[in-house]
Amino acid sequence: MGAALPTLLLILAGVLVGGTWSLYRQGAPKAAVVVTAALAVLATAAGVLRLLPENG
Repeated sequence: MGAALPTLLLILAGVLVGGTWSLYRQGAPKAAVVVTAALAVLATAAGVLRLLPENG
């Protein structure tokens, strides 16, 4: 899967950030906004960490 996985994770993160912003603007429950934002952060972190070279 090579370079495709980090790319897909970062695309997913972008979609989740957009979803978070949309939920916030629509006045969705705070829990939904926080959960979506947390998923966006996790997807971003996973995508960036997958780009780092492995040690050893």
